[in-house]
Amino acid sequence: MIRPFIPLLAAACMSFFAGGAVGQTASVYAATLSEPDAKSQQVSTDELKRILADGSAILVDTRARAEFVAGHIPGARGLDGPPSEYVSIVERMVAGDKSKALVLYCNGPFCQASKRLAEQLLTGGFTNVRRYQLGLPIWRALGGPTVIELEGILRIFKADQTVVYFDARSPSEFAKGSLPAAHNISADELKSPGLPFDDFNRRIVLFGRDGADARKLADAFGNRAWHNVSYYPGTYESLLAAISDK
Repeated sequence: MIRPFIPLLAAACMSFFAGGAVGQTASVYAATLSEPDAKSQQVSTDELKRILADGSAILVDTRARAEFVAGHIPGARGLDGPPSEYVSIVERMVAGDKSKALVLYCNGPFCQASKRLAEQLLTGGFTNVRRYQLGLPIWRALGGPTVIELEGILRIFKADQTVVYFDARSPSEFAKGSLPAAHNISADELKSPGLPFDDFNRRIVLFGRDGADARKLADAFGNRAWHNVSYYPGTYESLLAAISDK
């Protein structure tokens, strides 16, 4: 299925092309914002995927912790502390090596958090700082997977009754018990009566036997129209225990 918002996103990018706001490229996956007088370079979605695959840079989520645990790019490091301490946190993250390659991101083209921190890091002596300025919204729109931490699940489990949960374990495992109101689904078929065809913006949370199981399902969802999708990277047992204690 073609993701219905991708053509809209592509059209928006083409309007940026015309105005010179996005680098000249034939693919939205290779696009970056062409910001005037930017102090740090940017990476495209394709470049970020390569960086995540080869581990050539540390990906830093510059948003608040509450946002990070609710959904972040797999492999990203969060900043657990007030903004006034972010530079010090990153310095500890790289063990004092300010030449380490860093890529920062936040909530999209109009979010200033990553740009602001990048400038602070450069002023503080860091020498290899880039940004994925398109941010989490575009990453999701282009089919990128998103992780939700246990803390994030616990925050929404009872508070948000619209969330749809999908269990990627086998039908026999599912039959023995699962989370309340969860639906069983296979990454190979991606068919379930619980799929919210009435609302492709509905929050969807995926889990499985372990993180690899859930990630496989998340990658399958990346080729479908739903984009508010996150997967839990831990085990089913840890998730069940935490939910049971809540």
